Amino acid sequence: MKPEDFPDEIRPFIIPEHKGNLVYRCLGCGREYGIEKLLYTCPDCNKVLLLHDLNFDRLKRIPGEKWQRIFDYRRMTKIPALKGIYRYHEFIGPVIPLSSVVYLGEGHTPLIEANSLLQEKAGLRFFFKNDGQNPSASFKDRGMASALSYINYLVKEKLVSDVLAICASTGDTSASAALYASYLQPHIKSAVILPHKKVTPQQLSQPLGSGASVFEIPGVFDDCMKVVESLSEKYNVALLNSKNAWRILGQESYSYEIAQDFEYDMNNKAIFIPIGNAGNITAVLNGFIKFYETGIIAVLPKIIGVQSEHANPVFNYYSEPNAKKRKFVPVNVKPSVAQAAMIGNPVSMPRVIHLVDTYNRLAGKENVFFVEVKEQSIMDWQITANRNGHIACTHGGECLAGLAVAVTSGLVSLKETAVLDSTAHALKFSGFQEMYFENTFPAGYEVLPDKSLINFPILIHPEGLDKVPAPGKPLAGNDFNIFVKRVSDEIAGLLDLKKR
Repeated sequence: MKPEDFPDEIRPFIIPEHKGNLVYRCLGCGREYGIEKLLYTCPDCNKVLLLHDLNFDRLKRIPGEKWQRIFDYRRMTKIPALKGIYRYHEFIGPVIPLSSVVYLGEGHTPLIEANSLLQEKAGLRFFFKNDGQNPSASFKDRGMASALSYINYLVKEKLVSDVLAICASTGDTSASAALYASYLQPHIKSAVILPHKKVTPQQLSQPLGSGASVFEIPGVFDDCMKVVESLSEKYNVALLNSKNAWRILGQESYSYEIAQDFEYDMNNKAIFIPIGNAGNITAVLNGFIKFYETGIIAVLPKIIGVQSEHANPVFNYYSEPNAKKRKFVPVNVKPSVAQAAMIGNPVSMPRVIHLVDTYNRLAGKENVFFVEVKEQSIMDWQITANRNGHIACTHGGECLAGLAVAVTSGLVSLKETAVLDSTAHALKFSGFQEMYFENTFPAGYEVLPDKSLINFPILIHPEGLDKVPAPGKPLAGNDFNIFVKRVSDEIAGLLDLKKR
């Protein structure tokens, strides 16, 4: 639909015109800095930053219901820059011209309701949001579209040149960073640092295929992150981890899409988010806050962060009921099937603390909660979900395990509807399914298969059937007819099929 075909009162808003005035705002000392240069931490106190629009209050002059109509009509446009996360341009990147927006098909991933059997097992009505259907098959593309659109803008304005984008990763971040950087060649090149043998083969193949320089080092993600931080402090590189505030900004689109898909009715909704480096839950909190402050949604949904017992520093922090006694203590992680969540010292923890306080204050009650789940439960629920029509990754399994804990503990009620974040495509983690079926998980994972969930292919070669087809050696005539009958009869017997 062309902009000139929209209603008169909406037409002026279809192409974003809001002139944002973004600054980096330090969560430690409160100082603000211009965005002409990439900053990751405060130059004065070294604390993390959030991007803040000094002109944000201007957005409140437009009634919330009108914003709803603007976004709903934008959904019908054919303009590439408005098809992805920048449908919400005024809230995500109001300083970035549409001509600098990088759109590779990210955002607006489907919200899929679980079937009745799975909802009955979980104990609540719920949906999976399939973020594995982003271009690099994970939610990371939301933040990367934002970060690389901003860098593309800096390149076009000649504020930077010959950019080397670098990140630490457990797999998905590297895949996304390499994909988006490769699209912007020759102005941007990418390098990724991975923990050796801690990334699935499917994930490793992605940055290699996109042409990134890939380095593996001993240790876990936290060790990779320290190396990347050291490089970004000493050399002229662009850090693309969630320490980069532009990443957080793009990931806010997850909240906006959920609101739009539910017709902006967030009453009795509970959003489950797996926590790794804490960037995603930070973005979800901030996104819903922005929509709430501008009247686009009338209620802040319940937020429930989920962590494995093998990597649970955020859960541990909030397990102390007295806020004044809380102290953040990093943990040494143990092996986890939810690899992206296997982070013991999340870089966005200060953002989480700040935004949880803000979120609860605006809600007028405690509205953000945290649960932990067992590795066994993550795998059992992931496979159960996928046996019921989903393509949930291990992190989707983690969320579903978290939902089961929340239902049992009374954190959610039957009147609520849950949305679970399946952060990546199941195929990225097919190796864990294979280990589950074959019962070959190393002891450190603490996962044993439920025999009822194991599935293997069955070779059908009827006893005494010597003549069978082979590549380049087809059967014909009576031999082929005998082969088809014997194989068909055996399959029918195994499936207990009844004759017509």
